[in-house]
Amino acid sequence: MTLKKGNRKLFTADNIKSYEVNEETTLLPFLFSSLSGLSKTEVKSMLKYKHVAIKGSAVTQFDTPLYPGDKVEVNFGRSFYKFNNPQVKVLFEDQWIIVIEKASGLLSVANDTSREKNAFHIIRDYVRHDNPDAELYVCHRLDQYTSGILIFAKNEDLMTELRANWDFYVKERKYICVTENNPPRVEDTIESLLTQNEHLRVHSTNDESVGRLAVTHYRVLQTRGRYALVDVEIFTGKKNQIRVHMSEMGCPIAGDMKYGAETNPVRRLMLHNYRLSFIHPVTGEQMRFTLPTPSVFRKLTQSDK
Repeated sequence: MTLKKGNRKLFTADNIKSYEVNEETTLLPFLFSSLSGLSKTEVKSMLKYKHVAIKGSAVTQFDTPLYPGDKVEVNFGRSFYKFNNPQVKVLFEDQWIIVIEKASGLLSVANDTSREKNAFHIIRDYVRHDNPDAELYVCHRLDQYTSGILIFAKNEDLMTELRANWDFYVKERKYICVTENNPPRVEDTIESLLTQNEHLRVHSTNDESVGRLAVTHYRVLQTRGRYALVDVEIFTGKKNQIRVHMSEMGCPIAGDMKYGAETNPVRRLMLHNYRLSFIHPVTGEQMRFTLPTPSVFRKLTQSDK
């Protein structure tokens, strides 16, 4: 594919050099002396945008005192910015895409009641740390209370390409869930036409004019009492697909009150997207991301034997 050149600078890796302090001084004069190949304006810009660190922490104060034996690090590639958010983990990043792990409870994108507490907003702030003009685009979504893997694009054309040809690029989508009640078969494939009613509830239908085909394969891994740990692979990406298919089979996902669950044992929807494999739309590389099963899923379904 051919991408239009955007206004976001290319993603660059760390390029860190260390400079040892030999006499008592302050930071800015030391930088002027150590980085003599740069103009004073460029040095000040490096300091302002957190490309300078002392003892592993970025500093911006020009008159920070320095003493013999101190080491000053300068990152010529990007700023010393450590992304740290309890609900989002960056799994991969290059100049075209970002792949993250989203926690249960976090929206993928904004809705009418929450404009900032969502994965898109968090990651957009992250990419704009180095470049305030950087853009970010949503390639797909996960339900708010489903945890797992999300892809964002840094270029609008790339986002359009991925969305338009999602089934070509994406090769594997696997989930782990805990259901109430044991599925009738250890392993099976469910196919149905899904549609949504006026209450935004998705359900199966026989009406081909409104329903869209959804295909879900499941395999029971272990059971304990009324709960089953189920591995799920989807071959279509329809809204609430797994939740609907499990519910209509008589085995709603634990914590999913919208689709018939009676219990909420760990105070979350027990559905986790643990694997996503896709072809990188620019490099052609096969990308594969796998997350561990949440420990509470296994504990709830583990036999006492």
